[in-house]
Formats: sequence, structure tokens, C-alpha cells
Amino acid sequence: MKVMKFGGTSVGTAERMKGVAKLVTRSGEPTFVVLSAMSGTTNSLVEISDYLFNRNVEGARETIDRLAAKYRGVIAELYSTAEARDKAQKYADGVFDYIKTFTKKLFTQVESKIIVGQGELLSTHMMAFYLEEKGVAVQLLPALDFMKIDVQGEPDTEYIREKLTALLAKYPKAPLYLTQGFICRNPHD
Repeated sequence: MKVMKFGGTSVGTAERMKGVAKLVTRSGEPTFVVLSAMSGTTNSLVEISDYLFNRNVEGARETIDRLAAKYRGVIAELYSTAEARDKAQKYADGVFDYIKTFTKKLFTQVESKIIVGQGELLSTHMMAFYLEEKGVAVQLLPALDFMKIDVQGEPDTEYIREKLTALLAKYPKAPLYLTQGFICRNPHD
């Protein structure tokens, strides 16, 4: 199996996402693709978290709205069918609505990690929707289903091997697996 990892700049625009899609579908062998958040997204999500930690709800909402507008533009450019655009926009709207719920709660580091991880979820879902629109069979594997660190903050290779092997066995004929970078469980999950 081939493993390919793409950082935020590689998936930073609709055009770059299309380029990544071309690369990962040319392999001819089962491929495991790891995507980061779109360029600039993590910085915006950290900014939102900082605003919320400091109880600046207005600043957080403005940044959320600005980031949501960026995604609306990328979605409009990325997909060629209304069905795929609507599916991606509905998903993105759900993510931004979810982030907005944190403006009404006590905000801690736990919530900050949840918010910052949304960027990878957005990029992988958008890529999966794009590949599906193009007729490519893809299996989205949530990183939280198999990624975990140990008490030293290092990958828990036993856990990862066990969980990932089981997940791959559920989808043995998938030519393309897609997951998130950056996201994992901590040793206490």
C-alpha cells in the first residue's frame, strides 16, 4: 500500500485540491492519503480559540464568519455539480455552526483542541466529496478511530496497528483511503 501525506499548502485552494486528487488516483495500487487542514485554516482556528479563551465572543464570531466565507468560495470553485456543492456546503456549515456553540460555554484547552481539529475534518470531507463527484471510490477513515498517543506523547503503535488493521479489514476492496493528519486520541481516551 502506498501512503501519501499532503500539507495545508497542497490543499490550500480548490485548484490545489484538484491537483492532489489527480495525484492520489494515478497510483494504480491501494493508497492511504493523509491530509492537513487547508492553508491558513489552523491559524484561524487557533485565533478563534484564543478569542474564546479570553472571552472575546465577538472576535471569535467575526473570525468564524471570515473562515466560513473562505470555505464557501473554495466549495463554489471545487465542485462542478450542485449536488456535490450542496453536500460539501452542508457539511462545512455544520462544522462552523458547531464551532459557534463554543461561544456559549466555558472554554478550556480541551475545547480548543476540538476546534483546531476541525480544519482536518473539513479538508478530508471536502476531498472525499470531490473524489466521489468524480466517480472515484474512496473510504474516509476518521483518524480518531485509530490514532492515539501514549503517555510520552508518542504514537501508540500497538493501538494504531490494532485499530487500523481492523478498519482496513472492513473495507478490503477500497482503492483509496483518506484520513486526517494532526488528529489523535490522548492516552486517557
